[in-house]
Amino acid sequence: MLNFQAAKFEFCVGEPQQLPISDCVEIVFSGRSNVGKSSFINKILNRKSLARVGKRPGKTVTINFYKLEKLRLVDMPGYGYAKVAFSEKIRWAGLVEKYFNSGRKIILVLQIVDLRHPLSKQDIDMINYLTIREIPFIIVATKADKLNKSERITRESELKKEIERFGNIEVVIFSSVTGEGSDKIRSIIDETVI
Repeated sequence: MLNFQAAKFEFCVGEPQQLPISDCVEIVFSGRSNVGKSSFINKILNRKSLARVGKRPGKTVTINFYKLEKLRLVDMPGYGYAKVAFSEKIRWAGLVEKYFNSGRKIILVLQIVDLRHPLSKQDIDMINYLTIREIPFIIVATKADKLNKSERITRESELKKEIERFGNIEVVIFSSVTGEGSDKIRSIIDETVI
């Protein structure tokens, strides 16, 4: 069993040429801006502020690497934030593409989406990319605590329909407020690394 609390910030990369050699397996956190990615990482690692939680979307503009025993956790820049300059979006896209195309030892992507809203075009594009590239991934649907019971049932059903064309994808419902889904995610990471 991994000691999730032992995770340490290792380094960040803002340009493709800064990417280090992939010398151990990596688990990637991917999702659009304002999806609760930093809160998700902090909850999974039982840490209050290892990943910085921004008051405004688009705060993560680098790929952030965290070391955890025999693996790295990789926090990708959030995509889809409209107020970011076009040149910055191009830079992010180039950085992310270089990361995925540089022969890294990616064993799992946690594709994070907001349960409250239908998948965005960028969410679908990312799921499609992971499917085509045959990169193992699951979907983590965050902010479950912000829906009442009937809203949640409706959205869970809609989400299944939104992703059914991609095959049988595992979905974990998550809340950084209540901790729902945290143990499941840790268990999936543990099983993936073994």
